[in-house]
Amino acid sequence: MKSARLFSCIFLLGLLFCSCDGKSGFESGYIPVSDDGLIYYEAEGEGTPVILLHGHTLDLRMWDPQMDSLKAHYRVIRPEMRGYGHSSKQFEGHHHTHLDDMIEVMDALHIDKAHVVGLSMGSFVASEMVAMHPERLLSATLASGGIRHMPGPSTPFDSTELAKLNASIEANLAMGLDAWKERWINQLVEGGGSRRESIRESVTAQVNDWDGWQLFHNEGRLYYGFEATDTLKARCPEVPVLILSGENEHKGHSSALRYLPNGREAFIKDCGHMSNMEQPEEFTRLVLELLRSCENPLMTDSKVCRHG
Repeated sequence: MKSARLFSCIFLLGLLFCSCDGKSGFESGYIPVSDDGLIYYEAEGEGTPVILLHGHTLDLRMWDPQMDSLKAHYRVIRPEMRGYGHSSKQFEGHHHTHLDDMIEVMDALHIDKAHVVGLSMGSFVASEMVAMHPERLLSATLASGGIRHMPGPSTPFDSTELAKLNASIEANLAMGLDAWKERWINQLVEGGGSRRESIRESVTAQVNDWDGWQLFHNEGRLYYGFEATDTLKARCPEVPVLILSGENEHKGHSSALRYLPNGREAFIKDCGHMSNMEQPEEFTRLVLELLRSCENPLMTDSKVCRHG
């Protein structure tokens, strides 16, 4: 009950001190979601909405390299998922999914449909949006991630899963948060290409600001997993989808393409997992190509958006 009152107070303060600049189109605030959650978001620009979904251990700052180009033509919304950034913390025993939180964010902001761009964890969520809520999407860019191969929230944890989870928690406790973060930062950076060191400062700042709660707790089932996969196969949604990956992490063609009649994939050269930060110009170019092709298929050679 204390947490519920705390989050209610934070939400009211967020409304009271909500930043809204009519000249620049900037706004920020907190959106209440299920189970006493609060999602922080920032939005800039005007026009068709584009929602950017960040990766695990990161926050909305990871999308800084895309902002100038996107907000010049679109309304760009950057939410921070529960447990990250300024959004409310996760708690054991609370039941939510990132997908449902993001749909509630869209509803609260009166967004009927949007272009969605996700990377890594953000791509897990965006992939589930394609499968389970295609009617809410104008397009989806799925970078370095897809639907999780795991049971969804309707399936309780069995004893084997709990044993593995507890073993992982014990290993993380033994390593310690600082050591875990140092190793993780190195993995994100050193898996990249020739420009990999250019992202170290930003990645380090974001990871160090993350509290690491997920490493030491059972966060429950945050993804629909197999249920989303089954829904994707049954629906074969016609949402225009671009599947991206960095050349250094490419592990073969995406199997999801067979269920995406308006889908294609592309590989960004000379980079790893954090493609939007390592090669921001090419990443942004590919995203804009998709967005513009959906507005006017004659403006681009992209065959992602097929109409008729």
